[in-house]
Amino acid sequence: MTKDDLQKILLQMVEPLKKHYSQGKAELNLGAQAAGYGIKVANMEGFSRVLWGMSPFWAGGGTEDELLEIYRIGLANGTNPMHPEYWGDLGNKDQRMVEMAAISFNILLDKEQLWNTLSEQEKSNLASWLNQINHYSTADNNWHFFTTLTNLALKSVGMPYSKEKIQYSIDKYESFYLGNGWYSDGNRPQKDYYISFAIHYYCLLYAKFMENEDPARARLYKERAAKFAKTFIYWFDDEGKALPFGRSLTYRFAQAAFWSAFVFAEVDSSYLGVIKGIISRHMHYWMSQPIFDNGGVMSIGYCYPNLHMAEGYNSPGSPYWSFKVFAILALPDNHPFWEVKEEPLPQLDSVFTIKECDMVMQHRKGEVVALTAGQYPTIYQTHAAEKYAKFAYSSRFGFSVPRSTQTLEECAPDSMLAFYVHGNIYVRKQCLEYTIKDNQIYAKWSPVEGIEVETTLIPTDKGHIRKHKITSTLECLAYDCGFSYPRTSAMQSEVSEGYGKVFDDNGYSMISSKSGVGKILNSAPNTNLIYPLSVIPFIEYNIGVGTQSIESEIQTAFKEGIIVTGKGECYELQDNTGTESLHR
Repeated sequence: MTKDDLQKILLQMVEPLKKHYSQGKAELNLGAQAAGYGIKVANMEGFSRVLWGMSPFWAGGGTEDELLEIYRIGLANGTNPMHPEYWGDLGNKDQRMVEMAAISFNILLDKEQLWNTLSEQEKSNLASWLNQINHYSTADNNWHFFTTLTNLALKSVGMPYSKEKIQYSIDKYESFYLGNGWYSDGNRPQKDYYISFAIHYYCLLYAKFMENEDPARARLYKERAAKFAKTFIYWFDDEGKALPFGRSLTYRFAQAAFWSAFVFAEVDSSYLGVIKGIISRHMHYWMSQPIFDNGGVMSIGYCYPNLHMAEGYNSPGSPYWSFKVFAILALPDNHPFWEVKEEPLPQLDSVFTIKECDMVMQHRKGEVVALTAGQYPTIYQTHAAEKYAKFAYSSRFGFSVPRSTQTLEECAPDSMLAFYVHGNIYVRKQCLEYTIKDNQIYAKWSPVEGIEVETTLIPTDKGHIRKHKITSTLECLAYDCGFSYPRTSAMQSEVSEGYGKVFDDNGYSMISSKSGVGKILNSAPNTNLIYPLSVIPFIEYNIGVGTQSIESEIQTAFKEGIIVTGKGECYELQDNTGTESLHR
């Protein structure tokens, strides 16, 4: 991966956007889907998020004059209260606070390209619009550094700013710190990609821009990032795929944004080859997936367009948060990063516990799996149980989200123990208690009133073992489900007492038990995040009143190579050394 390669990928992605800017250039309208904050704010979001990529592109010497002019006009009109495309006044916990960060990043990074081309009145308008963030409350999570970055930008151009708000936000981030480089995203149990592509990302921007003025804190943020890197690296497999886990997965290759910020902030040059390898493989993986519509616009979804898995705050422009990965384009052409040889992942433990995020990680060639507990969020998120509370998450097999809880097919509860009670499917949501010891996870949980389960997860070479102790006051059915597998005409299945397996020439997914009946589930279309069509092997148990114990073993196997969805019937394997730069 050369700098030119990465610049070309970015330019290929922004070219189709040009025809979607509004007449006044302050809005980017990419579709009709709704987000909770309305279409006008969504259009402003689309406009702003492109700057996460274009700002470092311009700062690093890249040339794209047409977009530069679009953004000069758009910034002027969007912050002019007298213009029809004025972005409007803020309120508390306003989505526009989020989007201020990309604009502030642009100002901090390179004032020549945009800021200095504005008239004095336009500069005043932009500064006044940004300063609104100091007069309203933000969400009590990673949002706090939107205030910090915005005030640093205002300060850098001699405009009124709030030193107190900067310190307040810094103090809030300190209250989220857990140790060993890990934060929580506010005072919540979940630890997901917001720790990497939000909290650490913004702290590293602070470290870069404030290294002379606040060297002690800049050094602290770099030290924490270095600690975090040693465990976060377990979220990536050797083929460049990252762990599908948690919310906001439509941001796709923002999964690797932390590594770009790590290099941009010059945390530790000894990691450059490893990080270059991670980013290069990661981008190759994503550019091999059908994540763009037939007009070249990035879709909402994961490995294919899929509104079903999206959050209520995902607008048509939201996926361009992924442009955070392009921070490294700000590096000069002669930076060692562009010269260093790409390296594979270092030798990682095959089983490794990250206690700060309540995960036991399993690493093998072509896959990373996380066994989890205790992650269910304390505030509502779309499909929260599926995104946080499954037993296992795989970079190769993904996970599924339900279309409904009425039928097993629509629930698609892969990597879960599901109960059919009162005409509905119930799964694990919040753990009542849990412990992680000796790379094993114990959790007590209740899917529905009248049923309590104690589950122990034990990693094995080819998968994991689940031991469930079920205490029930109800008679019901339970389904212990393995990993999803792509459904094609070449796929075959085997079922028997206590055994279910789906397989083809590329591998298999299997579950076995000493009791119960093995079955195969054809999941509803578009439930799995990686495979548009999928099947799930599972064991069906009859649960009686009282206490009983069941045990299942889950195994998978696969050929190495990148899974490319949306080709052929469902998928094909692509060698990692392929040269395709962008799949549309």
